[in-house]
Amino acid sequence: MSSSMPIAVSLSMSSRIKRVVVTASPTTMKLNQTRRVVAGRLLGMKKRSPDTIAITKAEVVYGEEKMSSRNLRVGLICGGPSAERGISLNSVRSVLDHIQGNGISVSCYYIDPDLNAYAISSAQVYSNTPADFDFKLESLAQAFASLSELAEHLVSAVDIVFPVIHGRFGEDGGIQELLESHNIPFVGTGSRECRRAFDKYEASLALKEYGFMSVPNYLVQGTEVDEIEIAQWFTDNQLHLDVGKVVVKPANSGSSIGVKVGFGVKDSIKKATDLILEGIDDRVVVEVFIENAYEFTAIVLDVGSGSDCHPVVLLPSEVELKFRGSGDTKENAIFDYRRKYLPTQQVTYHTPPRFPIHVIKSIREEASLLFKKLSLRDFARFDGWYLTPTSNLASSASQTLKRSGEDIIFTDINLISGMEQTSLFFQQASKVGFSHSNILRTIIHRASSRYPQLSWYNYESNQLLRGSTTKETSGDVQKVFVLFGGDTSERQVSVISGTNIWMNLQRFGDLKVTPCLLSSSLSNSMGASPDKTESDLDNREVWLLPYSVVLRHTVEEVLAACLEAIDPDRARFTSLLQQQVKEDLMDALKNQSWFAGFDVTDEVPMIFSLKDWIKLAKESEGTVFLSAHGGIGEDGTMQALLEDEGVPYTGSGVHASRICMDKAMASKALSHLSEFGVHTISNDVKRTEDIIHESIPDIWDELITKFKCLTLCVKPARDGCSTGVARLCSSEDLAVYVQALRDCLPRIPANSFSKTHGMIEMPNPTPDLLIFEPFIETDEVIVSSKSSEKLSWKGSRRWVEITVGVIGKHGSMRSLSPSLTVKESGDILSLEEKFQGGTGINLTPPPPTIMSKEALERCKRGIELIAKTLGLEGFSRIDAFVHVETGDVMAIEVNTVPGMTPSTVLIQQALAEQPPMYPPQFFRTLLNLAAQRVK
Repeated sequence: MSSSMPIAVSLSMSSRIKRVVVTASPTTMKLNQTRRVVAGRLLGMKKRSPDTIAITKAEVVYGEEKMSSRNLRVGLICGGPSAERGISLNSVRSVLDHIQGNGISVSCYYIDPDLNAYAISSAQVYSNTPADFDFKLESLAQAFASLSELAEHLVSAVDIVFPVIHGRFGEDGGIQELLESHNIPFVGTGSRECRRAFDKYEASLALKEYGFMSVPNYLVQGTEVDEIEIAQWFTDNQLHLDVGKVVVKPANSGSSIGVKVGFGVKDSIKKATDLILEGIDDRVVVEVFIENAYEFTAIVLDVGSGSDCHPVVLLPSEVELKFRGSGDTKENAIFDYRRKYLPTQQVTYHTPPRFPIHVIKSIREEASLLFKKLSLRDFARFDGWYLTPTSNLASSASQTLKRSGEDIIFTDINLISGMEQTSLFFQQASKVGFSHSNILRTIIHRASSRYPQLSWYNYESNQLLRGSTTKETSGDVQKVFVLFGGDTSERQVSVISGTNIWMNLQRFGDLKVTPCLLSSSLSNSMGASPDKTESDLDNREVWLLPYSVVLRHTVEEVLAACLEAIDPDRARFTSLLQQQVKEDLMDALKNQSWFAGFDVTDEVPMIFSLKDWIKLAKESEGTVFLSAHGGIGEDGTMQALLEDEGVPYTGSGVHASRICMDKAMASKALSHLSEFGVHTISNDVKRTEDIIHESIPDIWDELITKFKCLTLCVKPARDGCSTGVARLCSSEDLAVYVQALRDCLPRIPANSFSKTHGMIEMPNPTPDLLIFEPFIETDEVIVSSKSSEKLSWKGSRRWVEITVGVIGKHGSMRSLSPSLTVKESGDILSLEEKFQGGTGINLTPPPPTIMSKEALERCKRGIELIAKTLGLEGFSRIDAFVHVETGDVMAIEVNTVPGMTPSTVLIQQALAEQPPMYPPQFFRTLLNLAAQRVK
């Protein structure tokens, strides 16, 4: 049984309605989680700042603390009807991971788009996507008859509720009003205050009322817009009637959802009415686009107690938008949903901002005052702008405000900030000394102090926390280096994977886990060629990252944060602000008996050449957990370097890595297995340079003649999954693909080919070789209706596509339960569909209505034969087609360093095991396998 398995949720029936009872698992489960000082984590060196502690979590038997303390029962509620449901699922997963145990037991609940309520298991939180989540509700969750029934259940089942619903029903007062009506304690702002702060138009009126500047705006209600009236508004605000630039956004939606840029009266009216007609909101705000200003976002933490509000603003972050490549920067000059929540190179965060120190001081003072004026509680995030003297709003600010802060303007109030692992919420918290767990527990303590019936928690948890704190982790400590990054097109997925692995492994008290970024030398561009020459390897560097620097979305962001951290002037500036924030926090927290101190130190990143880093790993007797997808991290190069120095590492060895990275070579290695039910796809490898210079129609005719088919699949012969993979239906499609290679495009826009498809990430640099295959037509699996969520499929071809993880020692790899993925758009899963938790429904294992148990078992044996033949070990992911009747397998590709993001289907496959392997145990198992590697 997993030592990190969350509590079970048992479901039972009463006479009329379904009831949910939270119970402890019958099996004793222990969790030894350690929070250590980040300083001196390498080679056993000890270093501690005076206000930093190391927290080692006591062993916990769920439902019964070893110290006989009562657990605080926290109910997490996620989901909701807004378009930010996916972010809610990411947030609740992160919150669950970091508060479970050590005096807190967690139960989870979900609100679907139609406001139906469900009790869900903690395992279900790890579902890949909102669609995946909704599809499985009927079979895995327990429904409540109404929201009132949910509230009645919560009265007896939990001590306090932590809402993690973004947007409507989560931040507009909906869930808060439900909880208040049943006198249920909860984290966050009350319903009345939520309603006012969440509505962007009402919030702007409140800002004016309290003497703060607000962006001039106009409210559109309904589709009948008075063009004369809005034209007058344009004129009053000195905006050109035809091209005046404005922001058009729903009044009642989370930040970034439905936000557009409008140009002139007619375009603005059209975009506003489109939002209304799309059902996003029935009220839309049109506001002046702020020019010549700097965007920022700031987390406010209330560290008061009881009814006393004591807001402290953490270190704000500057949001710097960058525009690369072709695209309409006019239409995209906003901090939108994609930039905020998905890994792109179009945004960089600077924490603290690169503003004058008096401006940062003003932001913190103004945000703290606004938090109080709006009667907010516990925490919030404010987005705003620092106006330069040349800003289009600077003059109106000086005319309307008679107080300091005239160069600061707040535009959005977020009452439940996004809390994914690398969110701005955790970035800012870690910068001033809070780990994920510490900041979340601080918020829960603060909320609990408002409710007299929970006063026991702030006393008893203090005893538990201080009783489980040690000066240093004692005993043998295994050093682990998690390597991610690189310069391939999969590097951003690698950052998410590596961060997730680091987060999960650092919970074990006997591990000292160091996150490491693989990058090109600072003297080279980030797009340096990944050739494996000696000189190229000499130009590779590895950064050892402190806690706060890891929490970024992209390689470029992490590297930029490293460079900022080692700049002496920037470091002094940051240190001065950090000290001020910590003093402000401790003014209140020193009076809270439950607060044991800050547990993260903001260290300076350390940089090594690749060779010196490997020597460091060897000298410290460490193990390397490889999470660098593609390139030298997956093609055997890194494996060979580590083996040469005798450093153990996760995953397959040199030979298997080299074979699997070369798709044609891997196919050839499996070509003799047909009699055992394992088949390969015919292919033709061509040099990219030849294709670029030859006749496209001639190449197309040659290929379709050879394969006797009219549709082809093209992909780089040596690259990771999904990158550069496309379906081609004509020579014109091939011409588009080749032109993208010739122009070195980072991506091919959606629907560029004759058949509908999503955006295609392209490899960087351009691959030397391309592999062409017949496109395998599989049976389309469809979710037929939203209400019943039933599967429908024609099944005429009898082949479906699966992905499956294999785990174990060399020669005895075991197949996990395969996952059948329902593709919601296009024919080939994109990087986001596979790893970002944005689309797709994963069926693990495939339902018996599609594949029989016998065929499934034969499929798994075929997958294991592939693993054995290729010499895989540790862990890999195999993509294949499977025949639903015979269980025959047709191999597509093998990834020896697969994505390990929180939303990857491989986590679901591990959870489908008996007993389930939760992420910490899963990653620990892979780490242990590295020590058992066959030399």
